[in-house]
Amino acid sequence: MSLQAKIVAVKPPIRLLAIDIDGTLLDPQFRISPANLAALTRAREAGVEIVLVTGRRHQFALPIAQSLGFDLWLISSNGAVTRAVGGELFHRDLLPAGTARDLIAHMEPFRGNLVLTFDREGKGALALERTDELTSHIQRWVENNLEYIEFVVPIERALVNDPIQAMFCGTIARMQVAEERLRAAHLADRITVLKTRYDARDLVIIDVLNHGCSKGHALERWARHRGLGRDQVMAIGDNYNDIEMLEFAGVPVIMGNARADLKQNGWRVTLSNEQSGVAAAVEEVLFG
Repeated sequence: MSLQAKIVAVKPPIRLLAIDIDGTLLDPQFRISPANLAALTRAREAGVEIVLVTGRRHQFALPIAQSLGFDLWLISSNGAVTRAVGGELFHRDLLPAGTARDLIAHMEPFRGNLVLTFDREGKGALALERTDELTSHIQRWVENNLEYIEFVVPIERALVNDPIQAMFCGTIARMQVAEERLRAAHLADRITVLKTRYDARDLVIIDVLNHGCSKGHALERWARHRGLGRDQVMAIGDNYNDIEMLEFAGVPVIMGNARADLKQNGWRVTLSNEQSGVAAAVEEVLFG
């Protein structure tokens, strides 16, 4: 009688869980549900590292991270900054001031929609010329960030240091025109353009970052730092600025509240953020 060896490929377990904040971890009232909190706590206790990956700047995302109740790292500003909740910096990818000046000059009609973000605390972390053209749908954001906003006219005067990014905010129709103008800027080899769209709020946010900067690149860099392969990474997102992150992750999950076109990529679809979709995905993938 002969014995025949059988080799079975064993899929490595998930060791890194990357989660977007707005539209994903937070419900429509900008809260973390008890179910989401419980699922993330359970995942962490099982040895899975949690990292929040967000379009928010670090300081604005920090209260959300702190409310989870455990230490973790934040990939903020769509991948431009990776910093621990405690403040330790791992990586920063800034937009060169010269590129920012060229961008502002090309986007002259959209100065009233423009916000520059800098990696500093306090007044001047955000630079604007004015707020009258910023859509009323980000009024809550303006109010919550007043202590960080500095009004600078012209806004180029704020570029004494390289910014993290330039952000254009407005209605869907207004930002469609801005996108078309950006495509004609001949800056493709110097910038990355990422979009976040909220149909229910008639709001589009266009982030312009340094070339090659995205949530996906930052997550790949962090996974490599941790010695992990992409098949050990799970990512959950809901919007266009999450695409690169979801493409990198071995287990990509798209939220049920995402636009229909984002659900056509073959990614696993979970419940909406109103139904604690993060918890549903974590329980299904990590705990079966």
